[in-house]
Amino acid sequence: MERYERCVIKSFKHNGQIHRLWQQNWLVPNDALAPGHRAESMIVLINRQTPIQESDGKQWISRVPAVSFFIPGEWFNVVALLETSGVRYYCNVASPPYLQGGVLTYIDYDLDVIRTADGSRYIVDQDEYEQHKQLYHYPRQVEDKVREGLNALLSRIESSREPFQDDVVIRYYEEWLTRFGEAEQ
Repeated sequence: MERYERCVIKSFKHNGQIHRLWQQNWLVPNDALAPGHRAESMIVLINRQTPIQESDGKQWISRVPAVSFFIPGEWFNVVALLETSGVRYYCNVASPPYLQGGVLTYIDYDLDVIRTADGSRYIVDQDEYEQHKQLYHYPRQVEDKVREGLNALLSRIESSREPFQDDVVIRYYEEWLTRFGEAEQ
C-alpha cells in the first residue's frame, strides 16, 4: 500500500491574499481511494486536530476530524466533518484545486453549502460573495464558473452523488486512524 503523505491546504481570495491555511493533512493514497473517487481523480485529504491559520494570523486547532474532497476541474470542494451527531458536509464554492509538492491551493469564492447529518441543506454567505464580487471585480467568466460550481454541487447533494456518502467518509477516516493516524500525529 502506498503511504499517506503530508499535505498543506492553502485557501486564497481572488486578489491573491491568503484566506486560510490548514497545516497538517494526510493525502489518501490512490490505491486506497474508493473506485468512484479514483475514476474522478479525486484528491482526498484527512485531518484531525490540525493547526489552522487565519488570514489575520490567528491560529486555532480543529476540534472535529475531517475528510476533504477536491475534484480536478470542479469549482467546489467538500469537507466532511465527522461530528458526534453524524457527518456534516461543509462545501466551498471555489476554483479547481492545484496540488504541487505537498501543497494544495484553491481560491475561495465565499459561497458555501452546508449539508447537515439529517440531509438538510443551506446555502450560506451569499452576502459575502456579493461584497467580494464588487470589491475584487470578479470577471464575468469567474461569476459564470461560480454559478456553475454551485449548481453542480447542489446537484451532487440532491442525488447523494460522491462524495456525499457517509459510509465512505467514515471508512477513509477509520482506515487512516488505524493504519497511520496515531503514528503520524
